[in-house]
Amino acid sequence: MAVGEYPFPSMHPVAGVKLTAVCAGIKRQNRRDVVLFELAEGSTVAGVFTKNAFCAAPVTLCKAHLAAAPIRYLVINSGNANACTGEQGLRDAKATCEAIAQQTGVKPEQVLPFSTGVIGEPLPVAKIIAAIPEALANATEQGWTDAGAGIMTTDTRPKGFSQQIEYQGKTITVNGIAKGAGMIKPNMATMLGYIATDAKIAQSLLQQLAREAADKSFNRITIDGDTSTNDSCILIATGQVDLPEVNKPEGELYEKLKDIIFAAYIHLAKSIVSDGEGATKFVTVAVNGGANRDECLDVAYAVAHSPLIKTALFASDPNWGRIVAAIGYAGVPDLDATKVRVHLNDVLIVENGGRATSYTEEQGQAVMKGEDIAIRIDLGRGNVAETVWTTDLSYEYVRINADYRS
Repeated sequence: MAVGEYPFPSMHPVAGVKLTAVCAGIKRQNRRDVVLFELAEGSTVAGVFTKNAFCAAPVTLCKAHLAAAPIRYLVINSGNANACTGEQGLRDAKATCEAIAQQTGVKPEQVLPFSTGVIGEPLPVAKIIAAIPEALANATEQGWTDAGAGIMTTDTRPKGFSQQIEYQGKTITVNGIAKGAGMIKPNMATMLGYIATDAKIAQSLLQQLAREAADKSFNRITIDGDTSTNDSCILIATGQVDLPEVNKPEGELYEKLKDIIFAAYIHLAKSIVSDGEGATKFVTVAVNGGANRDECLDVAYAVAHSPLIKTALFASDPNWGRIVAAIGYAGVPDLDATKVRVHLNDVLIVENGGRATSYTEEQGQAVMKGEDIAIRIDLGRGNVAETVWTTDLSYEYVRINADYRS
């Protein structure tokens, strides 16, 4: 079940990126479940990762490899998270990197491994290694569509972004794919996301862009409030377009690149929310009038995570009392309830500490019957604003997660 229109786009090639997806039979036969990226020599790579203390073995290894050597390959498996697998999990992730290194002549540290799927199960590393020769042989610049499908788990549809910009007569491409539908409150990025451009961006600036873009996109989405053990988001710049390297956060080319990279991250983040497990509503929680960023986010997430609000959304029930209760327990110091205003879309429902005099149940019902709903909250205490995107909570979410391992 998915909401909204987020069709997988026609993907432009990104010079310097070849990729493919092949079948390894990790969880199911005849399903593409191993994805390989091959990057041109000289590419820069940056990443942000989960803050979960039980981070998966591939996350640990990715961090180490990013600090050790220029990255040439990425390998992703779906169907198994290789998380909470101890020293064996690290050995298995390293074995995957070593297999690619042996067949390509790069160092194992030049390979980044990623996994997504069931937590706590040993990685079927032999199946992955057996699939690597086929993946290396089949990688092409046209492999984005297969890769987008290959990283899926409970997703109902692949998620992609592809746009081009012009600068000084040169065409720059930015592509991205992501996966995620449940266990989504990233606290860094999404479950898995890969964004690539053929522009040339210095490593330190690329890392800054990766952090800033994730913070305004994947760090602003939640399906169920659960932060995965495997969340990873990678930003790649191959430098294949004949333009000067961008190494400072200033200038026309930097601004153009920042805008399109941010657009990619935000589009992919919203695509994940639209495909939330069992989702029937796409919900924007916009908080403004805050004194600072943290209190705006505290209120937004209190509303977005409330099971009472999420189930009311599923039922199309304008039970606005649940919204104000969540605002009230969000922990904003000395919040003056009489200054808080709440809208459902453009319908004012709360002001002056109670129900707006203009509000009718029919107005609220009309909004809640829609698929795309905005809960707009003005705290009336400052000029800071933040936005979080979420979903409702349906019977189908329970079914999907009850049956996840079957």
